[in-house]
Amino acid sequence: MNAVTHHYADVNGIRLHYAEQGEGPLVVLLHGYIECWYSWHRQFGPLAEAGYRVVAPDLRGVGRSEAPKDVEQYTLLHRTGDVVGLINALGQERAVVVGHDFGAPVAWATALVRPDLVRGVAGMSVPPSMTPLHIGETHPFAAARAAFGDDFYWLYILRPGVADAELDADLHRTFRNQLYRGAGENPRNNPPTPWTVLRDTGLIEPVDDPDELPAWLTEDDIDTFAAEYETNGFTGSLNWYRNIDRDWELMAPWSDAAIQPPSLFISGDRDRVSAIGGNVARVLDELPAYLPDLRGTLVLPGCGHWTQMERPTEVNAALLEFLAEL
Repeated sequence: MNAVTHHYADVNGIRLHYAEQGEGPLVVLLHGYIECWYSWHRQFGPLAEAGYRVVAPDLRGVGRSEAPKDVEQYTLLHRTGDVVGLINALGQERAVVVGHDFGAPVAWATALVRPDLVRGVAGMSVPPSMTPLHIGETHPFAAARAAFGDDFYWLYILRPGVADAELDADLHRTFRNQLYRGAGENPRNNPPTPWTVLRDTGLIEPVDDPDELPAWLTEDDIDTFAAEYETNGFTGSLNWYRNIDRDWELMAPWSDAAIQPPSLFISGDRDRVSAIGGNVARVLDELPAYLPDLRGTLVLPGCGHWTQMERPTEVNAALLEFLAEL
């Protein structure tokens, strides 16, 4: 099997970096916040060996991809356009799209607005009901403030430059702290609760600096993430949050539309994102309304937010089963 290789594509007005391995039907893996292409490093080999062309881009503003300066250039529609452009640039007519965290809304949106391009869609951590695709009666920021208070992390990130400076100050410490913060091994996630920010510590809370890392996370992993963020820092991925209200408005034309391609949903039962939606059981109950061709769900006991990194064996098996059925 060939090694992972790195390439660039000019799509949707910007230059995207992507990692690639394997040959066969295209599978596009979309990372989330505080992640990059490397988040999928435990998926490349198994999927490529099974006969798939595996491509994981750095989404706009992250890692080695271009980072537009204007906040308004980071909407969900911009990121969805990047995925469509990448599939076309790779010379493919169709693909399976898989997303984790903020990559999940991009995967769901790509399947929603371009079902002709998407053979199947899988989302991890974030279901369609917890994205701007779900058009409620209230702007998301106002709804979040009413539900969780002014210290909810979405609202903290809105403060210009504050979260950016905190996260960029020491990249190694940031990744060590934030990855452990969302881990299933962190006792603060058992049970999971919505993330609020302590104003005296900010995003980097000392309580989430572990003496020992979980078995799935190494210092080399942290060094790799830190190196990938050296160029662009965190502003690009934080700008995804800053567009949540704008995304809610832009996605209104699809407010009553279901996501038609075959689908799969995976989550951990200690994922804080599920806590925002109430609990995992409620999330699962709501899925069929958004995903009429739902082929499967997988809830991983003891797993936190970093699904594909924490539980690669189970995630890879679920993805391969889903892919084989398409």
